[in-house]
Amino acid sequence: MSMREKIRLTDPEIRELLRTARAMTLVTQGPRGYPHAIAMWFGLDEDLTVRMSTYATSQKVRNIERNPKVTLLVETGVAYDELRGVMIEAQAEIVAGALEETIQTMVEANARVGIQLPAAAELPMELKKQMAGKRVLLRLTPQRFVSWDHGKLPSAQTPAALPNR
Repeated sequence: MSMREKIRLTDPEIRELLRTARAMTLVTQGPRGYPHAIAMWFGLDEDLTVRMSTYATSQKVRNIERNPKVTLLVETGVAYDELRGVMIEAQAEIVAGALEETIQTMVEANARVGIQLPAAAELPMELKKQMAGKRVLLRLTPQRFVSWDHGKLPSAQTPAALPNR
């Protein structure tokens, strides 16, 4: 078994990492060909489809219109042996006019960071239009997952000897 296979997160570990993440980096291809990376709050479906809400005129939307292939990244840890993450190659879909789903995504995304909004069904239509009228929903369907947990490395399992100084 390769080292890559040894440190790979299991499916339940990937689900837990995504379920508990506060933000996710969305990477699109910018207009000059360079990666355009931005931290985003998000909602997550049971099948691990990621949902994000953003302004329809944003750079990320323009980038996705040109190229719907995106990369998503969630990572945690400070010390090397604590680093865990998942990179998702995904196909992006821009959904305009999905007011209810956009509002639901906004409610879920805010809850991830501790901001409690009323349930989408409880919000008056006028407020929904005010909150999401200029927004679109990004639906990001995973195509491939790449994951790592450096805590699974052999060196993380046994304390390393400290050099004498």
